[in-house]
Amino acid sequence: MKSKIPDNVVFSEENGYNANILAYPTNVGAPAIKIDNIVDWKNKGVRNVNKEFESKFNELKVQYEKLMQEFEWNDILYNAKYSFEPIIGEIYHLYLAEDGSNFLSLISPESWNKEHIGSFKLNSNKKWVHLDPKQDNFFE
Repeated sequence: MKSKIPDNVVFSEENGYNANILAYPTNVGAPAIKIDNIVDWKNKGVRNVNKEFESKFNELKVQYEKLMQEFEWNDILYNAKYSFEPIIGEIYHLYLAEDGSNFLSLISPESWNKEHIGSFKLNSNKKWVHLDPKQDNFFE
């Protein structure tokens, strides 16, 4: 019959009394081992990540809205009436005709008494650039 070793003594058949080489306390009087509360850490991480995602989403939303306004202006301008080939870099003015259609002209709004919608410039990519961005709420 083997001699019984008390429960509070660290002993193993292979290593003998090995309490001094263990990475954790084995003495009854040693400080208690407490598991860190990682719920708070996770919640803080989730909040930070959600803020980052929300910020990126809002940034993409603004870019999308700007892109859609550019698309709508280009759609209006390419469907407007004009009997000339626009030159890249020149400024053109969009007007509302009496029949409700839109037409493009070289004549500035100061020189003509027509309902002016906006001024635009054709860039090298054949995209119309709105020169008065404060009027971009035209579609709302």
